[in-house]
Amino acid sequence: MPLPPNRVDYSPIIERPPIKWSNGERVALWIAPNVEHYEYEPEFDGQRNPWPRTPYPDVQQYSHRDYGNRVGFWRMLEVLDKHDIRCCVSLNMAVLEHFPEIAEAMVQRNWDFMSHGIYNTRYLNAYTEEEEREFYRDCVDTLRRHTGKQLKGMLGPAISGTERTPDLMAEAGLIYHTDWMHDDQPVPIKVRSGKLVSVPYSIELNDAPLFREHYEGDYFEEICKAQFDQLYKEGANSGRVMCIALHPYLTGQPHRIKYLDNILSYIMGHDGVWQTTADDIAEYYIANYYDQAVAHAQNLNP
Repeated sequence: MPLPPNRVDYSPIIERPPIKWSNGERVALWIAPNVEHYEYEPEFDGQRNPWPRTPYPDVQQYSHRDYGNRVGFWRMLEVLDKHDIRCCVSLNMAVLEHFPEIAEAMVQRNWDFMSHGIYNTRYLNAYTEEEEREFYRDCVDTLRRHTGKQLKGMLGPAISGTERTPDLMAEAGLIYHTDWMHDDQPVPIKVRSGKLVSVPYSIELNDAPLFREHYEGDYFEEICKAQFDQLYKEGANSGRVMCIALHPYLTGQPHRIKYLDNILSYIMGHDGVWQTTADDIAEYYIANYYDQAVAHAQNLNP
């Protein structure tokens, strides 16, 4: 039976028609650096305070995150280049205007981009429908102006959204949403018009919640390898998606960077890995499996 919010149908992964990636790979691996910019003195929207630790300005929290754009991004870039990784960036669009050197480095590498909002201190929850609609126009226009690329997906700013978010995303021409961390394969999301899918992001293989809880890089390496091993095993029968979510101000610290190198060395040393982007996963799934998945789910949820 349908479950709230009735955006996705329940479909047990063990009963679905199998997914085969384009060259028979077992795991579609995408790396998601969260390249962000936080405002020094953001406006409080009445619902969520970006800097609740202290009255503004919170220099400690602001400067910790600013480290990512000054240093951490560039340290991570060396490791990503070493392993020939093409990323899909979870991008605060203001980065393209505030940090042209970062924008140029990403464009030169032909990375893909999903919106992560304008700033990571402005959230969607309090937006009216027209404000949210204008938000998507702004994101689409900003990305096209700076990179020439079409915006195809979003991880909500600080993973925020409204009941209308999937509908307005599809209306704006986006095809995937990564806020839904509920599966190891893409899943159709019901929208008023168009087609929208969830592409598996990760709050598990994500340096931010782990490191804030004082787990360290060696543990991050351990769980990334364990996650890959299990998905690689299961992917022999039906393809799986694995996302590693990174933040330059965290993984880009000197004492942690070697663990990212170790993780990528291990995974990329296997055959049967499609190192790709969320854009490519969404497009491939919609072209080859979307209609089949919808029909299968409808049979399970009449």
